[in-house]
Amino acid sequence: MNVPMIDPQLRLTSLAHGGGCGCKLAPSVLQQLLAELPAAQPYRELLVGTETGDDAAVWQIDSDTCVIATTDFFMPVVDDPRDFGRIAATNAISDIYAMGGRPIMALAILGMPVGKITTEMVREILKGGAEACASAGIPVAGGHSIDAPEPIYGLAVIGIGRPQDIRRNSTARPGDALILTKALGVGIYSAAFKKGELSPPAYAEMIASTTLLNRIGTDLAKDAAVHAITDVTGFGLLGHALEMARGSKLTLVVNAPDLPLLSEAESLARRGFVTGASLRNWASYSDGVTLPAGFPEWRRHLLADPQTSGGLLVACAADRAQAIADRIAAAGYPRTRIVGHAQTGAPVVEVRG
Repeated sequence: MNVPMIDPQLRLTSLAHGGGCGCKLAPSVLQQLLAELPAAQPYRELLVGTETGDDAAVWQIDSDTCVIATTDFFMPVVDDPRDFGRIAATNAISDIYAMGGRPIMALAILGMPVGKITTEMVREILKGGAEACASAGIPVAGGHSIDAPEPIYGLAVIGIGRPQDIRRNSTARPGDALILTKALGVGIYSAAFKKGELSPPAYAEMIASTTLLNRIGTDLAKDAAVHAITDVTGFGLLGHALEMARGSKLTLVVNAPDLPLLSEAESLARRGFVTGASLRNWASYSDGVTLPAGFPEWRRHLLADPQTSGGLLVACAADRAQAIADRIAAAGYPRTRIVGHAQTGAPVVEVRG
């Protein structure tokens, strides 16, 4: 019997056609797939389902407790297996924080190309995921694995929260300020990494951002001045802002000059390091976005760039926005910025600057 030889130096990303949240189906494709599914209602206890493309499902058990459930998984965005595990787990846990909840348990989702990847690499992926879960204070309590043509890893995560603390992506109010808690450019960094053009400092910056848990979401949800929260992941800032605009039936104004960017994101975008997901994203939702005249393509790519384990987009009362932004920054998110506002108008995103 011929036993396949496994190259221990094989790049993990070479086994996948995409990576990270850039693997997500384009918004337009997802809408088509969900179009004929029956509505999740009339379950009274289901507070959040599929209706607004929110970050997780929420089921109210009683007057004091909700269960929050999500699942998220993808293909490698980096070659280091432990980093891949940490990033994928952090990204999945983020959905619970984005709803204002507290994660309590995770289940692993694993698909590996048996015969192409070493057992040690798979162990390292799982260790990385367990490390991220331990940082969040939760166990990996089980999971499921399959033999798959490409490496896949992620988590199903269960959380809890109080009904009054649940924050949706569809409850922004006119006049709200918009706050972004992490810098943009992860997809652009990943494109450069795959081509061997990402510098070591930029790689370290990407890992630091993508493994930073969005645990601040749990605390923000206890503040009545915080009206809506969503995490910015595979659809890019524009895509997730558009979901908030449509769900809230408001115009969201984004001030492009105020957006925080990873240190080399602009230079790499100018050099053409763009993911295919960025192009698919823009094709899917460009009819819901207005750009300033002469807005350069590289800047547009930054706004549609898929963010693996990105930050939170927060809508809050304008008179509290600076204090809330300062509080988020002090909690360990130094790239936090006020990036726009919500106003009465058509459910679109208007980019200024």
